[in-house]
Amino acid sequence: MTIRVFLVDDQALVRAGFAMVLDAQEDMRVVGEAGDGSEALTKLAVTAADVVMMDVRMPRMDGVEATRRLLAQRSAEEGPRVIVLTTFDLDEYAFSALRAGASGFLLKDAPPEHVLSAIRTVFRGDAVIAPSTTRRLLDHVATTLPDPQPGPDPLAALTEREREVLLEVARGASNAEIAAKLFLSEATVKTHVGRILAKLKLRDRVQAVVLAYERGLVRPSG
Repeated sequence: MTIRVFLVDDQALVRAGFAMVLDAQEDMRVVGEAGDGSEALTKLAVTAADVVMMDVRMPRMDGVEATRRLLAQRSAEEGPRVIVLTTFDLDEYAFSALRAGASGFLLKDAPPEHVLSAIRTVFRGDAVIAPSTTRRLLDHVATTLPDPQPGPDPLAALTEREREVLLEVARGASNAEIAAKLFLSEATVKTHVGRILAKLKLRDRVQAVVLAYERGLVRPSG
């Protein structure tokens, strides 16, 4: 199956570089490009894509707002999934994009093999970055996190075991590490994670980490 990739960046040379790498892969094809978020939304309305590589800082409409609008129009099943591109990893814009629904972020100067692996990962429905990396970013921006909104706590839908698993996910633990700590099989942990995402209507583990921070389940380290 060919992965359809859409490129969004205000620098034509950056788009050209990504396109050259992606189109050289047997399982990938660049189906479109845009120079800002507004143009991307217009083109993606009529272009089928599986993964969107979205620059986070652009004129007219940045990648955060474009991600928010794009994913608000589509269900998690319909896609596409968004990988945010940023120039440095502790980027408040990148965090805002994760909150908007992006499946993770990559540095623009990431090696080609990392970019290709990330695209294949999100195409399979997984998060593109390790939850531990997401947590480091969240620790950096924790002081800007809003207080939980009044009303029903979405975490109330989880069982006690599911809350335990979510806590470990938010701490950056892998399925194997969670299984060892909670004395479960990896298959059971995977099942719990799937149920957590379904109950909370989240796209992937990265979104689970963000929600755990926002609801105060886990606090910034240090």
